[in-house]
Amino acid sequence: MRLESHGVIVAGGWSAEPTEAVRAAVAWMSGAGLRETRAQAPCIEFRPWALVHEQEPLGAVELAWHVKLDRYHTSDWGRFPRTNALLVAAYAQPALRRLTPITSHFNVWFSTRIEPSEKKQVGFGLWEGQVGYGLFPHDERQYGVRRRDGELVARTGTPEEAVALVVAALPGRP
Repeated sequence: MRLESHGVIVAGGWSAEPTEAVRAAVAWMSGAGLRETRAQAPCIEFRPWALVHEQEPLGAVELAWHVKLDRYHTSDWGRFPRTNALLVAAYAQPALRRLTPITSHFNVWFSTRIEPSEKKQVGFGLWEGQVGYGLFPHDERQYGVRRRDGELVARTGTPEEAVALVVAALPGRP
């Protein structure tokens, strides 16, 4: 089961016990918070950001980061360690943390937009509002950094090196 708040999944869990699922659903739909819902159904799990968001809603970009980090760390399809590593390295950079992380086919890039436009992609790896280079976690078994047109800038051995290239090339950077 998944618990959603304002269009964002903030918690979830698996239980082989139907009564536990019912208790969680009743608690959540009755307005209980995350901790109270977990008290009714111990299978419910959530990350620390969800508690913060419950108390005082996070800004749209910050929320997008947490949702994206969780999606690649604890995905229903299995973990994606290389994409997750790029996201973690990028989140550690204040210049990138102000931008919205966008992912597609496990690649990562950054946008000035919170929500995608109706057009979404506007060419090879191009997203309206895209800023800087894109990160490709499986580029010849390395981390690739590519221009908006797909041209290779560099391949690095670590996600931190790839992210450093992206930060260094951001518009307005010395």
